[in-house]
Amino acid sequence: MNINLEEKFAEQYDKKSDAIYFTPGRVNLIGEHIDYNGGLVMPCAITLGTWLAIAPNNDHKFRFKSLNFEIETTVESNILNEKDGSNWANYPIGVINEMIRDGKEITGLDFLFYGNIPIGSGLSSSASIEIATAYALNDYFNLGYDRLELVKMAKRVENDFIGLNSGIMDQFAVAFGEKNKAIVLDCETLKYKLVDVDLGNYVLAIINTNKPRELADSKYNERVAECQTALKLLNEEITLHYLCELNAEKFALHSHVITDETILNRATHVVKENDRVHLAAKALNSGNLEEFGRLMYASHQSLRNLYEVSGKELDAVVDFCTDYEHVIGARMTGAGFGGCAIALLEKGYEEDFAKYLTDYYVAKIGYHAAIYISEIGSGPTKL
Repeated sequence: MNINLEEKFAEQYDKKSDAIYFTPGRVNLIGEHIDYNGGLVMPCAITLGTWLAIAPNNDHKFRFKSLNFEIETTVESNILNEKDGSNWANYPIGVINEMIRDGKEITGLDFLFYGNIPIGSGLSSSASIEIATAYALNDYFNLGYDRLELVKMAKRVENDFIGLNSGIMDQFAVAFGEKNKAIVLDCETLKYKLVDVDLGNYVLAIINTNKPRELADSKYNERVAECQTALKLLNEEITLHYLCELNAEKFALHSHVITDETILNRATHVVKENDRVHLAAKALNSGNLEEFGRLMYASHQSLRNLYEVSGKELDAVVDFCTDYEHVIGARMTGAGFGGCAIALLEKGYEEDFAKYLTDYYVAKIGYHAAIYISEIGSGPTKL
């Protein structure tokens, strides 16, 4: 963090902070658009994230300030059950609301947030803020929640308070991330295992296309419906609850029942992407980073050609990476239609990569991408 949050807190509130916490953002390394088909995802925490400084006050109010947003919010501690428009403070307000509804006693507090996750880029800035708030309050007031309870609480905030129908991966990855580990997670059962990720001589480059993801929600719902159609057709011949119950071999035996080419493409991506997660875990376990990189490229091509959730901006980034000799794997990450791509970049080439990718991207797209270098970080902590 390149700012002194203690200093900033004193400037904002004219007193010292009592505690400071950090919570990471996340990327999904592989396993895209299969969580709602019963598949496995492989996210990891990153070293970009959200810092939160807090101190008590005596006037029974919650005050929310951020170094990233101009809007400041003050809420009486007994009226927290409604949203304040589209204000960023709805995320911490929603968390406090959940805890008070659960019978916890939380007195007045002053909050100062700072994050270096680009907003709206698909790196889970909202989940990072939610878990930062939940983790800090749980620690500060000794409320006794375990990490999974905090994850489920943050998901309720996202779904019921904010009104966004998202899954649990973001909050889970942010809360359960461990340094140099990826999480192989079944979003349905919440069973997970940690996989060692030894990046060795490589770092994770995160490339924000700076393309707003305005299409993502409508196309997301469309893809969910197309997968349900595929499942329905397959169930005329076999019994399945989810597409990801099939591997590629079994799918090939029954795919003849899907005669619509688009529906077949969607189902093919889902089944093969789930297989790729299993192969990726094997590759990482055996320290085969080149194989993992190959699977990343294969994932992107599938998302581009079969699932059609990429876009010229994300494709431009991955096309550049394919030809750049110091990258061994790259793919879009997140819902698609903008947001971010990730790449495994050889250490020492960060500046060179940023320069040449920027030139290529501007020539192709007409505006700049933003490039961040990260390692695989750990979950929330008190500093």
